[in-house]
Amino acid sequence: MKGIANAPVITEKENGSIVTPKGFQAIGLHTGVKRKRLDLGAIYCEVPANVAAVYTCNRIQAAPLKVTKESIAKEGKIQALVVNSGNANACTGAKGLEDAYQMRNESAKHFNLPPHYVAVTSTGVIGEYLPMEKILPGISKLTPESSLKGAELFNEAILTTDTINKKVCFQTIVDGKTVSIGGVAKGSGMINPNMATMLSFVTTDANVESSVLQEALSSITNQTFNRITVDGDTSTNDMVVVMASGLTENESLTPAHPDWDGFYQALKSTCESLAKQIARDGEGATKLIEVQVTGALTDEEAGKVAKKIVGSDLVKSAVYGTDANWGRIICAVGYSGCEINPDTIDIAIGPVQTLVKSQPISFSEEEAKSYMENNDTVVIKVDLHVGEGTGKAWGCDLSYDYVRINAGYRT
Repeated sequence: MKGIANAPVITEKENGSIVTPKGFQAIGLHTGVKRKRLDLGAIYCEVPANVAAVYTCNRIQAAPLKVTKESIAKEGKIQALVVNSGNANACTGAKGLEDAYQMRNESAKHFNLPPHYVAVTSTGVIGEYLPMEKILPGISKLTPESSLKGAELFNEAILTTDTINKKVCFQTIVDGKTVSIGGVAKGSGMINPNMATMLSFVTTDANVESSVLQEALSSITNQTFNRITVDGDTSTNDMVVVMASGLTENESLTPAHPDWDGFYQALKSTCESLAKQIARDGEGATKLIEVQVTGALTDEEAGKVAKKIVGSDLVKSAVYGTDANWGRIICAVGYSGCEINPDTIDIAIGPVQTLVKSQPISFSEEEAKSYMENNDTVVIKVDLHVGEGTGKAWGCDLSYDYVRINAGYRT
């Protein structure tokens, strides 16, 4: 699934969005689930779109996930996706499941679609019933449009504690035609994905079968969304959905297609960008942390070590305090559960080497502190010297505001 045969050209489209790919429309509006902010949104495709999805591995899964899995399993296609924020519809028992089905059925009626062509999802507070008296009238007012404004309104409608919209669009060439991939995401807290992130929705006009798209998404998720953490908590509602309209009308993409690598890398770039935006916008965060691990036994182990480091509360706190405390980094390496040699580890914080072959060296604390103070992204490099594996992970620093935000989340 990986590899770049002829260095495909991938470009990020300025002002691109989830409606840049042919056939897609979007909208968001306010129903009153949240006090003031938009709280209901929809993505609509002109044709049934081939779809792939990954979900949280939390064994407590919200009702909408069960309904969406059922929809996708029917034909591997959906045509509309409806999302509410402000209420997760999780741990709500039989009534919660009934409400999720009603949300799907009313959306199907509104868009004149079979119910299994509709996916639904929710995000927000756990353990409260959906206010259907607000959501159902809202569904009847959803009027998706193919404008950038519609895409922005949808993006706003899926947010909870996020401070920014998270969006990106990449393009590549397939069969001489421009294929677009647009994505949006939400996520700021309760982020420790395992098979997904909080919520992410990706659209493309490429012609690619659902089974092939699913294989690509699963592979890419393990390299992107599964490599971020904010607080070590895996949500009950995590979901990534990719919809492919096929309206570029290229030859069906498979790994054997000469332009497969370009499509795969563009999809990966979309997911990686969204993952990093989520990590950067962690609740109370002031900096993005990127951990780069080399010299691991395998790529998988490199990724595990990187995520263990970036998930350490002590490492996160040190970055917030601009303290070049490399001891916290090597400590996380040691309890990662991966193959290491305790005597061969190198560590650098940005351009400042702090450890060579597991031995402390003289370095400028002032230079390291200045680097962390003056960069929005703090890069930590670790070379294990036990193999050829490489991997990255992303997270954020841990500030006082994280506690403040979560201490009053329901109020």
